[in-house]
Amino acid sequence: MTMQHRDHLAWPFFDPAHASLAARLDEWAAAHVAHVHTADADADCRALVRVLGAHGWLSHAVAGRDHGGAGDVIDTRAICLLRETLARHNGLADFAFAMQGLGSGAISLDGSASQRAHYLPRVARGDAIAAFALSEPDSGSDVAAMQCAATQDGDTYILNGEKTWISNGGIADFYVVFARTGEAAGSRGLSAFIVDAGTPGLEIAERIDVIAPHPLARLHFADCRVPVSQRIGAPGAGFKVAMRTLDVFRTSVAAAALGFARRAMQEALERATSRRMFGGVLADFQLTQAKLADMAMQVDSAALLTYRAAWQRDQGRTVTGEAAMAKYVATEGAQRVIDAAVQMWGGMGVVQEVPVERLYREIRALRIYEGASEVQQLIIAREVLKSYAAIPSATHA
Repeated sequence: MTMQHRDHLAWPFFDPAHASLAARLDEWAAAHVAHVHTADADADCRALVRVLGAHGWLSHAVAGRDHGGAGDVIDTRAICLLRETLARHNGLADFAFAMQGLGSGAISLDGSASQRAHYLPRVARGDAIAAFALSEPDSGSDVAAMQCAATQDGDTYILNGEKTWISNGGIADFYVVFARTGEAAGSRGLSAFIVDAGTPGLEIAERIDVIAPHPLARLHFADCRVPVSQRIGAPGAGFKVAMRTLDVFRTSVAAAALGFARRAMQEALERATSRRMFGGVLADFQLTQAKLADMAMQVDSAALLTYRAAWQRDQGRTVTGEAAMAKYVATEGAQRVIDAAVQMWGGMGVVQEVPVERLYREIRALRIYEGASEVQQLIIAREVLKSYAAIPSATHA
């Protein structure tokens, strides 16, 4: 039987504090964010960041109790539970929370003491909106192909180039920007910088409208001067900084997809058990029951893979393959679950702002960002082959 949305909190992956956190957020989200749906995504996102910060939820998105964090390290399971719960109630609330974490994650993980002290408390309070600027027009999944460049000139770096598909672009107070600094070829010659909004030479070149309205933009850098003190980590360490950040938050993308799928499952069950037809209800038909069974398996398998990966990371273990499996199964599965829910709702399922219609628009991007499904398949295969190669040849047969 498919899990209710809190059943998995009894799994050994979680501590009692995790169950308490999810239950408190569920109650809070129903009262504060479930019904925030307007035509102004920028204003809504700003408002959601403020309210999430004011009520303490953003403390889980940053590390360091001295800097407003809930703990000294980021708790991956907490991040995932928060994203799952928020996504089930409101996709933009999940986005607002996730981007605060992703946008400031490099500072939490690799920032200097002064950088953490200056930026993280404001992120945790919801006073500053963060953004993560990695993708470029010709460099998405292939980070080593990055063209945006930063040239050192005394105590500053001069940035030139473009970034695109930048979440919170246009409303962020600061951007963590990755640029080529040339210490070595490929991914070993990248560095990370904090660039405050309003810095001369940083321009919001284009706002990007997508099917599920979120703040997105293309950024243009033209002789944008950034102090050396704004570099995160060592010169040439940008790729490691980016991957460390994504390792934390990639699993949480799976959790958001799981939240969307749970909401779609709930909507499908309500429809199937109440929609009258041919002397009964939709759920009486074997075709409907088979579809519900498939949906339930998609939801439960996604939950198991997501929280296995989150638990393993919190134990200090490498989760490259596990996170890729979780993201792939959860996002692809959620797409199928939501599509089936729309089908059960019939004509009403494609009416704007009906919950399943919103979910249908929300889920599509998750199969692309932070590593498209095809990239996750490559990562999984690479990890499987690596594990096989590590097995003594005598045991291969």
